[in-house]
Amino acid sequence: MLDRAVSELSKPRRRLPDQRWQIYPQKPEFAQKLAVLTNISPIISQLLINRGIETPEQAQAFLEPESLILPSPLEDFPDLAISLELLQNAIASQTKIAICGDYDADGMTSTALLLRSLRTLGAQVDYAIPSRMHEGYGINKRIVEEFHSEGVGLILTVDNGISAFEPVARARELGLAVIITDHHDIPQKLPPANAILNPKLIAESSPYRGVAGVGVAYILAVSLAQQLGETKGLIQPMLALFTLGTIADLAPLTGVNRRWVKRGLQHLPKSNLAGVQALIQVGGVQARGEGEQGSRGAGGDGEKLQSQILNRSTERSRSPKSKIQNPKSLKPEDIGFRLGPRINAIGRIGNPQTVIELLTTDDMGVALERAMQCEQINASRQLMCEQIEQEAIAYVETEFVASLQQNRVLVVVQPNWHHGVIGIVASRLVERYGVPVFIGTYEDEQHIRGSARSIPEFHVFEALEYCHDLLGKFGGHKAAGGFSLPAENLQVLRSRLIEFANQCLEPQHLKPLLKIDAEVNLDQINQQLYQQLNALHPCGMDNPDPVFWTHNVQVVEQKIVGKGHIKLTIAQTIDNQEYKIKAIAWRWGDYFRLPSRVDVAYKLRENYFNGNTTIELELIGVRLPVQLQQFFASPPIQSSTTFEYNKRHYTCGFYKNGIEAELRIKNSEGKVLAMQPGHTIGLLGTNRQNAKEVDISQPQYDSIIQVALQALSVLSAEL
Repeated sequence: MLDRAVSELSKPRRRLPDQRWQIYPQKPEFAQKLAVLTNISPIISQLLINRGIETPEQAQAFLEPESLILPSPLEDFPDLAISLELLQNAIASQTKIAICGDYDADGMTSTALLLRSLRTLGAQVDYAIPSRMHEGYGINKRIVEEFHSEGVGLILTVDNGISAFEPVARARELGLAVIITDHHDIPQKLPPANAILNPKLIAESSPYRGVAGVGVAYILAVSLAQQLGETKGLIQPMLALFTLGTIADLAPLTGVNRRWVKRGLQHLPKSNLAGVQALIQVGGVQARGEGEQGSRGAGGDGEKLQSQILNRSTERSRSPKSKIQNPKSLKPEDIGFRLGPRINAIGRIGNPQTVIELLTTDDMGVALERAMQCEQINASRQLMCEQIEQEAIAYVETEFVASLQQNRVLVVVQPNWHHGVIGIVASRLVERYGVPVFIGTYEDEQHIRGSARSIPEFHVFEALEYCHDLLGKFGGHKAAGGFSLPAENLQVLRSRLIEFANQCLEPQHLKPLLKIDAEVNLDQINQQLYQQLNALHPCGMDNPDPVFWTHNVQVVEQKIVGKGHIKLTIAQTIDNQEYKIKAIAWRWGDYFRLPSRVDVAYKLRENYFNGNTTIELELIGVRLPVQLQQFFASPPIQSSTTFEYNKRHYTCGFYKNGIEAELRIKNSEGKVLAMQPGHTIGLLGTNRQNAKEVDISQPQYDSIIQVALQALSVLSAEL
């Protein structure tokens, strides 16, 4: 018994998430002042300050995006006028137009948006999307030659083309006009297209700067419809596709993206697009009330090209019955976690034609068939990701985990992985290990194809450029990229990436960064706080969900549910009253069981069950309480003291037991409670020979441990 108890106490527990917590500096006086000036709560004003919003004018523009006065896109996009002229002439002369799209959600929604709008406006238009498996990203010479043989006169790229110099040059040689619509980074040499629409080519101050590929397509389609005087019935379907693509592509939800996505989320549940309704049904998405902040309609402003059209169509879509206080709306997570993955799965392991048909058909029967295909393929994608992730973790734990601090980058390559999903696995490995990840699989014995995902301090595209002589094709940006290479270069590539990582990364960077907005006690978490947070919606990239933290909570219940999730109840005692709340920690099975006392970081979520709505926590961070971390990392020099608990006297102190410090609490009868950090099992007895195991998370033990730590804290402060 004793041997087992000592063994259990000395055994290292499963690790906690190894995170960097960055808590925003709190500015209560400034937050209070901004709250008064803008008529919002102090906690919302603190969240706005954290997001760089510090004046009443900035706050109004953020909280009421319809109040923004937008410039005409014709003023900000230099090639928009010639693009409209080319399209109008093609429609008038019935010249064949061909769209070259991409196989991700942004590319497919962009393709569908322009197909629907151009067909409605009378164009002869078709599309092509390159094969992910055989051709990779972007327009290529084969597609150009095929378009030419089919009599196409105008090529329109969406979400690609900005780097396709040779294919565009070939199109021009063959006498085809080319309009490029893209949002990716600008190469040193632009393709010789007739017109290029790319927000990276316009002023950084422009509100259109952050639009994704589907945003460029939306601006082009709305502008064309307005110029032709044919906006009726077009705007709402395009807004729905814009919203789907923008959120699924993780575009920043600021500027016009925030404005249009907010509208789109309100209108998606009642969209007249059969494909959107089918996706919502199959995905099990339920529209919810957004509170007053979500009830704002489109307001009038000075937007020259779009606002009046969009505002009029918004008003037409409302019946008198719908003018209610809390209209039903979707939230970005409904798209990000339910609708978007079903679209993206097709691009990863299926045929993009399925999604194009889903989003362009007006037949509900066809739409439901295509939505079910998306559902089935997404289920296959999930299983594939799980399998590859587990294989990748096993490989890393065996081969690389011991050298991560020295290498500062992971290069993981194995055969028989599907390259359509390895990018997802790369993101999960970054989350798990906190280092940049380059993951690949063999296309054949001689060639490897891969994806990369990064941490904030590491620039993927610069790393790939550093290795350019070892690679075939490569591309990307700071956070992500794709690449191919001859298999014989793999070991040299790993060495080169390790060299690059050691130039730009320090040991402290090798932990996932968790940005936290503010500290909240459990007694403050209620429906009122949750409703106040609606002012920040829609949340997403560059406007993240608020993250709160609570100090030193007690984990009173925990169990594994589903595929490795931890469901738990936590408690906090404030002024002798205990407050409890339920929480979920997705994919945290590896960290089970959590210690009895922890600091937690989380987002707030509504849970709907049996007609009841409750507020729960979605845990995204956990650590030992700061006080406990400090004591066990470096106990005070004079590390013992006395204290009183329930009218009895105790002594407590820190002592070395093996390599770890151990907290011991002794009563007047000589009985000792011993515990080590992070363990839920302690030892209780007069000596180690007769000690018994006890669950120190139980209230009678946990309470006295907290009093002892407080006494040691006072001692430490006095030294």
